[in-house]
Amino acid sequence: MTLKDRADAVLAGLDGIRSELEDFYKDLHAHPELGHQEHRTATRVAERLRNYGYQVHERIGGTGMVGVLANGAGPTVLLRADMDALPVHEETGLPYASTADSTDASGRQVPVAHACGHDMHVTCLLGAARLMAAGARSWQGTLLVLFQPAEEPGDGADRMLTEGLTDRVPHPDVAFAQHVLPYPAGEVGTRAGSFLSAADNIKITVYGRGAHGSAPQAAIDPVVMASMIVVRLQTIVSRELAATQPVVVTVGSVQTGTSGNVIPESAELLVNVRTYDEDTRRAVLAAVRRIVKAECDASGATREPRIEEGTRFPPTVNDEAVTREVSTAFATAFGERAGTVELQGASEDFSRIPDAFGIPYTYWALGCIDPDTYQAARQRGTVAQDIPVNHSPRFAPVLQPTLDTGVQALVAAAFTRLAMPNHASP
Repeated sequence: MTLKDRADAVLAGLDGIRSELEDFYKDLHAHPELGHQEHRTATRVAERLRNYGYQVHERIGGTGMVGVLANGAGPTVLLRADMDALPVHEETGLPYASTADSTDASGRQVPVAHACGHDMHVTCLLGAARLMAAGARSWQGTLLVLFQPAEEPGDGADRMLTEGLTDRVPHPDVAFAQHVLPYPAGEVGTRAGSFLSAADNIKITVYGRGAHGSAPQAAIDPVVMASMIVVRLQTIVSRELAATQPVVVTVGSVQTGTSGNVIPESAELLVNVRTYDEDTRRAVLAAVRRIVKAECDASGATREPRIEEGTRFPPTVNDEAVTREVSTAFATAFGERAGTVELQGASEDFSRIPDAFGIPYTYWALGCIDPDTYQAARQRGTVAQDIPVNHSPRFAPVLQPTLDTGVQALVAAAFTRLAMPNHASP
């Protein structure tokens, strides 16, 4: 039996569970939970994994879990999905749209929606887990299905590792993950090497001297100071790096002052830096510090700026050999619907898990936009304007063929490493 034959034997059961998976997805979409609050999601996933015959390790890093299905001697494959939602008010108009709200980590009441597609990731992995268990005669080895909390705040993988993930489950040989992205549903895209950026979040506070708005000569204006920093930070990319070097520096928030006629004492900036290799990352972060300090010195700031490094996401760099294997499997399984995806500016914490195990991995894109809608926007030249992207309040994967394709992709990837059963014919 070929690899495709064995995968097809497992996937033959998809027709029989499709309706159930779709209902599960709709329910999950309607009941999103923020990072580290995924209690309902985790409970529903765990009970199903047990029913499928998995040994389930729960409450790793809070709500994280791993299902283990040992099926004879052979390689161990890890498949991962993230579970958390976003503080976004959903505007999709779907009949199963979220109307939920919750209290975030800072104590604020916020709307909650699966505006990034993690509900699709969970459902696809749950479907693959069920089919792999039912089709265990087609493979040999150990399958780990990992459901991770809190990808959005960037600390979910770390918490699972801190709470002993690597000691609580069998050591995998390879890891796989996927993410819905705004491409036509039914398509999958792989990329060897750099795929997702590293991301550094920085909080900068600059200090001036407050005064009445009518007497600027008595002040050291932190609003002007912050404004000059915002402008100058853009020159890192435009003037300190080669045009071929992909880097993004974004100032996403500037907070200062309470009145138009009061010059405040300080200003706060929130900065996000995205890079693809460690040397560039170090150079850009050093430039941020240099520019902030220089602008404060130029303005006569009353004290040194405070520069605090916040959440950091690692880069996602796909293993070349593993990616080739998966790309070949996808080409066989999906034909012209499989291809190569371009470098992405988004970030993920998935790679911390295989890095902690010391194993190779690959992470691919799963299209999720209605193909006709996408093609019409492409013909108009309005994809950027008309196709909602992840984190938009209007973003939601089209249910099919996204769900089927995601299940099929996980199964196809797993079979690139799992062994042929002893009873199977070559």
